Amino acid sequence: MKISNRRSSTGRRRTSAAVALGAVLALTATACGDDGSGSGSGAEGSGKGKIVFWDNNGGVRTDIWKEIIADFEKANPDIDVQYVGIASTEYQSKVDTAIQGGGLPDVGGVSASMLAGFAAQNALDPLDFRLAKSSLNGKLNKDMIESLRAAGGGDDKLYSIPTSANNGVLYYRTDLFEKAGLEEPTTWDRFYEAAEKLTNKGKNEFGYTIRGGAGSIAQALDAMYGQSGITSFWDSTGKKTTVNDPKNVEALEKYAALFKKATPAADLNNDFTKMVAQWDSGTIGMLNHNLGSYQDHVKALGTDKFRGIPQPTGPGGKRVQVSNPVDGIGLFKGSKNKEAAWKFIEFATSPEANSKYNESAGQVPSHADAAKSDWIAEAEPTKLAAEALSDGSTTIVQLPYYLPDWNTVSKAENEPNFQKVLLGEMSAKDFLDTLAEQLNEAQAEWDEQRG
Repeated sequence: MKISNRRSSTGRRRTSAAVALGAVLALTATACGDDGSGSGSGAEGSGKGKIVFWDNNGGVRTDIWKEIIADFEKANPDIDVQYVGIASTEYQSKVDTAIQGGGLPDVGGVSASMLAGFAAQNALDPLDFRLAKSSLNGKLNKDMIESLRAAGGGDDKLYSIPTSANNGVLYYRTDLFEKAGLEEPTTWDRFYEAAEKLTNKGKNEFGYTIRGGAGSIAQALDAMYGQSGITSFWDSTGKKTTVNDPKNVEALEKYAALFKKATPAADLNNDFTKMVAQWDSGTIGMLNHNLGSYQDHVKALGTDKFRGIPQPTGPGGKRVQVSNPVDGIGLFKGSKNKEAAWKFIEFATSPEANSKYNESAGQVPSHADAAKSDWIAEAEPTKLAAEALSDGSTTIVQLPYYLPDWNTVSKAENEPNFQKVLLGEMSAKDFLDTLAEQLNEAQAEWDEQRG
């Protein structure tokens, strides 16, 4: 990639970031009101009638949300919830379009990864005062609350009520490992050994499936930091990212070299749904995904042919993972029936509904009582993930979800470049240097706007 082209792209991004950051600052000066985004200030409403809910993982979570909605409507017969399922890959653009042109729902999924952008456009209602008066107060996981608060854009307000945490997991085929005489891939050395030994291209057998399509950057970062053992996304100054540290460059070179050597060629364009389906239906040894696909694997393989374990350990036996965004539900500022919308949020994150949702999703519940549910002990990946987060064996590298342009930088601007790395058309160093330059500029702009 030419330097001039990279700077041109970055320049365009900087303009949009400056606008978004300015909007964030405006939030600290006004409690509510229309900032020109078209969201308006809405109204509390009667607490009855119709509300619209947008699911940010439509298709994958449609059935469980419809079940929770049916339970809610039974308990609240005066409220009608209209469900709209939107694919996770399309959700942010749908909301951004609605913010500018109208048509936002009353309530919708708002994860940490997209929170800053929505908050910067003044589209969400702060929820602190509602939570303080709610039966949920003091019952939700404090770390999840703080993750969402930190991701909101720097004004220390809570714009999304957490529903779940979705940790990264290494799934592996126990039957294939046993047949090949391989040890469990609990370290990165064992992971690479298994990727090589389980590959037989002539029989269409591969040791690993790598994510080359949508969502590839987060998985690549996880593999990089896991191998390098670097425990912070920023250096000691807080101004320069560590993504292009030589140890991370070396780690990415090794990881990307698996493509077509120990992975299917189709991986180049695979998003998580295609990657998961490929693993479930084929003879691939390992898959990096998150807790959300556990039930898919159970349906396809049963529980005796695979395990889901925490990510491999790296230098010194330490496990390092990048943060997976906490998911949650937000109340859109333009809602004309905020009282009814809040009732739905309260119900959806109550112990019974939160447990039901996370059992279906295979994720860690946000409600303290739901986290004690019997099913968690039976869902081994969820149990192991929760233990790894609480026993001191894992260090989480916090990704900068608070940067309004984080999603643009980590997705649209660099996913095509990662594909070039896989194809050998771009070096890992050039890729990470480009990513680092964009992130350093975004952080500098953020610091400047905050004063």
